[in-house]
Amino acid sequence: MRSVTPLSLAIRCLLLTLALSPLAAPAADASRHPEPATAAVAKELVRAQRHMVVAAHPLAAQAGLAMLRQGGSAVDAGIAMQLVLNLVEPQSSGIGGGGFLLHWRAADKRLSVIDGRETAPATAREDRFAPEGRALPFRAAMNSGLSVGTPGLLRALELAHRQHGRLPWAALLAPAIKLAEEGFPVSPRLHALIAATPELAEQPAAAAYFLDGDGRPLPIGHRLRNPALAEVLRRVAVEGADAFYRGAIADDIVAAVQAHPRPGDLAAADLAAYRALEREPLCGNYRGYRLCGPPPPSSGPLAVLQMLGMLEPQPMARLAPDSAPAVHYFAEAGRLAYADRERYVADPDFVAVPVAGLLAADYLATRAALISPRRSMGRAAPGRPAGVVLAVGEDATAEQPSTSHLVAVDGEGNALSMTTTIEAAFGSKIFVRGFLLNNQLTDFSLPPRDAEGRPIANRVQPGKRPRSAMAPMMVFRGEQPYLLIGSPGGSAIINYVAKTLVGVLDWGLDVQQAIALPNMGSRNRQTELERGTARASLADELRALGHTVSVGDQPSGLHGILIDERGLSGGADPRREGVALGD
Repeated sequence: MRSVTPLSLAIRCLLLTLALSPLAAPAADASRHPEPATAAVAKELVRAQRHMVVAAHPLAAQAGLAMLRQGGSAVDAGIAMQLVLNLVEPQSSGIGGGGFLLHWRAADKRLSVIDGRETAPATAREDRFAPEGRALPFRAAMNSGLSVGTPGLLRALELAHRQHGRLPWAALLAPAIKLAEEGFPVSPRLHALIAATPELAEQPAAAAYFLDGDGRPLPIGHRLRNPALAEVLRRVAVEGADAFYRGAIADDIVAAVQAHPRPGDLAAADLAAYRALEREPLCGNYRGYRLCGPPPPSSGPLAVLQMLGMLEPQPMARLAPDSAPAVHYFAEAGRLAYADRERYVADPDFVAVPVAGLLAADYLATRAALISPRRSMGRAAPGRPAGVVLAVGEDATAEQPSTSHLVAVDGEGNALSMTTTIEAAFGSKIFVRGFLLNNQLTDFSLPPRDAEGRPIANRVQPGKRPRSAMAPMMVFRGEQPYLLIGSPGGSAIINYVAKTLVGVLDWGLDVQQAIALPNMGSRNRQTELERGTARASLADELRALGHTVSVGDQPSGLHGILIDERGLSGGADPRREGVALGD
């Protein structure tokens, strides 16, 4: 067991900051991995007995652990961590965005999902991003008022607290308020992302906060204060989420969106009408374990379950993790799952998603039979699962990887796995009252129809939630949670999470080892290998099997907790700044 005092945590944070190296070269496909990568920092497995948290920044993890030490629940810890992340990791998530929350209540063995995904404005049209039939350039769509969806995060957190919280709501906001008022040191990752995002300079409010007086990125270690965000959170602490969704704060959000040079149509009525939704978890089996996560509009757990279903008949457990055959089978399963995802998955309140058909054992067996051990299939075609009621076109949405994942287990065995996002790094770049607004609507397909004129399932529609790849998941061994896992990474989240699950369930690795495994996979295009790792050396072997190979940075941000007879063990991705803490 490792107990962490505030002093030891401060020392660890300092060492982490000093250890992170300058930027590596950018990935070859910048549209898929626009975040610069920092060199991986080796991290050890952290063990605890009572409770544990893992989050993407040491200050956030410290806030979560403080809630648990005060007798708070896993949800209490998660809320405190998320609000600190809004401050110290603003490029990735926050109250201007949304997310999915997966919760296990130990007392009655109940697993639940809260969908806090953003929604399109009530006046949104299908041709929003394709005026006169031509799709806008992706960056023009992303960095605009058109991209801003109705934020859902605060409503989701408030609902989770109402159902599963133990500490007062205001106590959960206190760590973020204090840090916002007193300031926090700019981390190497935040500095690197500011430097890599010139669009921040084009938005006066964002530029004033993230750049110095000469227009340069704030330096590493600069103490950054955010009194505007502190004031917002102070009001939310007293009035609840209504303080954000109605009144002056909501009016300022709408005004900022409409004042953009490419304005959006988000309205005060959209904010006032927003509701977080409770959904039934989506579950499936693999190697005798039960795996669960949020259902559509998240495509993440569905695609992960499809991949694992197609890998189950393959000899994964007998293959070395850094072998070409292991990557080959994994990538081929990914091609098939991503092909189905792009054709069929969207908001189920608008589209009949054939979830049962996509996970049916006979369908997955038919898809798995397409995987040859000797040759890549190249680009996979979508299948035809049972339950398809509409001919829909293929969508190739370019989801962005600036997201965050956190996990928590409290002393009563309650567990939380939550992924949140504002979409691209710094979202829409629209900065209002100390927080960034999302660009989540670019997770919709930009053209509403495919080349054959068929409607795309994930097209823009009023009030619709864009498809997501977020995959906060829990693995159950018998009736008890065994593993909590999730990651940022845009559409690559699916591969990151599936890789980690294979690492634990097939290769017998601990959660830290599985998280640290080199990333790999295919999103039904190239086979992607992580630069600077042992898997990158497999490129020629894979090309000989017919793969088109791309080697580049793959900055996952996996965070996980494994629960077994020895207690709790936590892992944090060495590619980012996160830590696991527990008692």
